[in-house]
Amino acid sequence: MVDLIEATKHFGPVRALDGVSLRVHPGDCVGLVGHNGAGKSTLVNLVNGSLAPTGGAVTFPGGTTGVRSVFQELSLCPNLTVAENLRISHPGLSGLRWRRAARAEIRASLDKVFPGHGIDVSAPVDTLSIAQRQMVEIAIGFAPRGEQARLVILDEPTSSLDAGIAEQLLTHVRQFCAIGGAVIFISHMMGEIFDVASRIVVLKDGKSVAERAMADFTRQGLVDAMGHVATEAAAEAAARAVPGDVVLNAEGLEARRGEIVGLSGLAGHGQAAALARIYLARTSDWRATRRGRAVFVAGDRPRDGVMPLWSILSNMSISVLARDSRAGLVDRSTERAVAEDWRRRIGIRTDNLDNLLLSLSGGNQQKVLFARALASDAEVVIMDDPMRGVDVGTKQDVYAMIRAEAAKGRTFLWYSTETEEVCQCDRVFVFRNGVISAELTGTDITEEKILEASFEMQEPDQNKSVSHEAGT
Repeated sequence: MVDLIEATKHFGPVRALDGVSLRVHPGDCVGLVGHNGAGKSTLVNLVNGSLAPTGGAVTFPGGTTGVRSVFQELSLCPNLTVAENLRISHPGLSGLRWRRAARAEIRASLDKVFPGHGIDVSAPVDTLSIAQRQMVEIAIGFAPRGEQARLVILDEPTSSLDAGIAEQLLTHVRQFCAIGGAVIFISHMMGEIFDVASRIVVLKDGKSVAERAMADFTRQGLVDAMGHVATEAAAEAAARAVPGDVVLNAEGLEARRGEIVGLSGLAGHGQAAALARIYLARTSDWRATRRGRAVFVAGDRPRDGVMPLWSILSNMSISVLARDSRAGLVDRSTERAVAEDWRRRIGIRTDNLDNLLLSLSGGNQQKVLFARALASDAEVVIMDDPMRGVDVGTKQDVYAMIRAEAAKGRTFLWYSTETEEVCQCDRVFVFRNGVISAELTGTDITEEKILEASFEMQEPDQNKSVSHEAGT
């Protein structure tokens, strides 16, 4: 379906892709893995035609008809309805009744990929949760649109989906490939790669460093091929601190100084809304202070996190400007020194902090948001599914940084759709229908108990729960 032959792509002196060869046949599900900045997005953009190769060749033996991309950074128009977004990529929809046809087609695609999705195809996209928007984007990718999809590129497709919805997608991918379709599947979630891929390709620094059948890899072997080695300092920093006094008691949640508190449950059951209310309650004050009471790490970068027209430096330093100012003026040398320190510590792949933020890959943009939060002095760090699009090596480093900061007395509220991440926490509150259904601590923080509380309402302690309207 597509054949890359020694494909290269240069951006000035930077070799984003350096002589990569890849052939995708009907029925293939190619798992494409690598750390942030390894060249995955560049390869995808060569295949979908967004970029032309600097050298080598990209050919389509069967033509480009039916080649689709589902992007990591969601590309839907928020002011249009779900059905109207389908129309953008489906010019065959025309005439007076095109909206009716669009609604029928996108509803059928959603039903096929995500049975029981509950999404109103006439609703404006900006009224949907991030998980629902990701589901719509995926459904548009697989929709007929006048011609059946043949090759679908899925770039971090489950980053906002809970485990149940993600499994629906993986099931559909298997079925799609079984009838002759092909998928290039990019994910930092190794379980998904091993679950769905027939072949795995590892990129590192723009080069293909390993390619073989999925059955020939082990998890550790895949991590080794990616080239990440955790530092001893990071491992030592992961030592758990003993939580101190209560510093936050709101929305039915209690958090102590030095504690990492997790929020879990099925996506869209009130976790993100509760975090937003806690953050706004602690920061909505016209009087600026040198030390903020809370700082926020967004998972939905375009909507809640980045300033896309600003430089990397400005995006990183915005949380510390008040602290590091002199007589009300920004101290530029201190600003740059702090940003350079965190660029090095968290491994942001850039040689110039004055470059625009959008020059970075999605995972490196997320690292900027972490650097912004951790560089501040805020006593409470609120994280809304912050690991979207972050590679497995960086995740381990960030986990260690979070532990190190907690050991210094900072408190973390951490919502994640990945159960493995939630199990890193000292205490976990499980949400169901906008209500806390369980509080788990110690050895009770297991995937089994989290799933049990997510689906089966337990009787919460009156002092530990609060009822909210789901999704508000």
